Amino acid sequence: MTTPPPIIIVRKIKKGHGHHGGAWKVAYADFVTAMMALFIVLWLLASSEEVQKAVGGYFSDPTGQGKMQGSTMAGIGETLVVSRDDMSELKAKIEQAMREMPKFDQLKNNVQITVTHEGLRIELLENDAGLFFDTGSARMSERGSEIIRLLAAELGTLPNKLLLEGHTDAKPYASTLGYTNWELSADRANTARRILIEGGVPPHQVAQIRGFADQHLRNAEDPFDPANRRVSLIVQYRNLDSSPAQRAEPVKQ
Repeated sequence: MTTPPPIIIVRKIKKGHGHHGGAWKVAYADFVTAMMALFIVLWLLASSEEVQKAVGGYFSDPTGQGKMQGSTMAGIGETLVVSRDDMSELKAKIEQAMREMPKFDQLKNNVQITVTHEGLRIELLENDAGLFFDTGSARMSERGSEIIRLLAAELGTLPNKLLLEGHTDAKPYASTLGYTNWELSADRANTARRILIEGGVPPHQVAQIRGFADQHLRNAEDPFDPANRRVSLIVQYRNLDSSPAQRAEPVKQ
């Protein structure tokens, strides 16, 4: 007699998701992501140009250098930095602000603003009468203080470091106490620093005070030219070495 084959029972395990599995979750997540991206794009389109440039700068370099991207002219803040491309625009903005000062026509030939390889250089040049400082004095005139305070309002919200330089002409300083053009040039630069801070510039923003005496004459052919007596303010490019060796000639515009 033949033995019948054993009966094999196959048990199927039913999964909770049915035959579709979890694919719907992936599709839903893709949909939500797409909607979020759409809303972000719509928000950016409605935002100001400064916000758009700042966001674009971040995605161009998310390591931190991205905050150097974009213009800072219309909305200067701590997250925005004046870059090399923006220095000419900052120069034009400061010049426009100065033109609105009362009686600036009397000073315009004694204020020089130049874009250099070191940054934006703003120079207050003396005349024979002592326009910004009395001869041999580190006390700044009212006109000079007004210009420095205007610069403080424009530059105090920038993260860019500021350098201040004092220069004299080649005429020796008459003193029996050892006070020379070296001390005078440094004291004038320090006077400008104090007025900047009074005008709203954070103390830590000033990176250096330099006193050069008559070692960097503006008019070397005439060492006694009053224009050699000057105070210079430099708005540095971001992360630029601020050593005196970095001094450079103006960039040709």
